[in-house]
Amino acid sequence: MGQRYDRIDERLRGFLQAQHVFFVATAPDGPDGHVNVSPKGLRDTFAVLDDTTVAYLDLTGSGAETIAHLRQNGRITLMFCAFDGAPRIVRLYGRGRVVLRTDPQWVQLSARFPQLPGRRSVVVVELTRIADSCGYAVPLFDLAGERDLLPRWAQHKGEAGIAAYQAEKNATSIDGLPVVEA
Repeated sequence: MGQRYDRIDERLRGFLQAQHVFFVATAPDGPDGHVNVSPKGLRDTFAVLDDTTVAYLDLTGSGAETIAHLRQNGRITLMFCAFDGAPRIVRLYGRGRVVLRTDPQWVQLSARFPQLPGRRSVVVVELTRIADSCGYAVPLFDLAGERDLLPRWAQHKGEAGIAAYQAEKNATSIDGLPVVEA
C-alpha cells in the first residue's frame, strides 16, 4: 500500500540514490502542450540536497522540454522504480528551478556532480509531495552497464560545438516555449 512522507529520511535517500535510472515529467500550461517524460541516468547525477530538496545534473540532449516547462510553471515530478530487489516506486512531486552555467549558484551546485562534458544545467526541486507505491508490476532487470555515448558525444563536440548545438536544437521546446532567454 502506498505511503506519503513528510521528508526524505535516510532509508528513502538510500533507495533514491541506489537507482540507476529515474524519470522526469513536466508539462506546459494549457490543454494543448505536450507532456514530457525523460529518462535520466549516469552514476552520481542525482543528489538529495536536504530532507525536502533534490537536484540532478542536466546534460545537453536532443531537446530541452524540462527547462522550458520549468521556466513557464515550475511543475515537475521525478519517478524512481526498483528494477531489482523489493518492488517499489517513489514519486517526488515539486516545484523545480533551473540553475544554468551563467547563474551564481552554478559553481556550488555543479560541484556536487561529476564534471561531465555537455553539462547544461542543474535542476533543483523543492518537494511538495513525496509518495511511494508498490511497484508490483515493474519488471526485474539486470543492469548490463551504463552507456557512455552522451558524454563521449559531448566530448567530441567540444564546448563550442555544444554551444552551437544548444543554440540550434535547444532554443525552444517542441511547443515553441523559450528555453533560455537571449
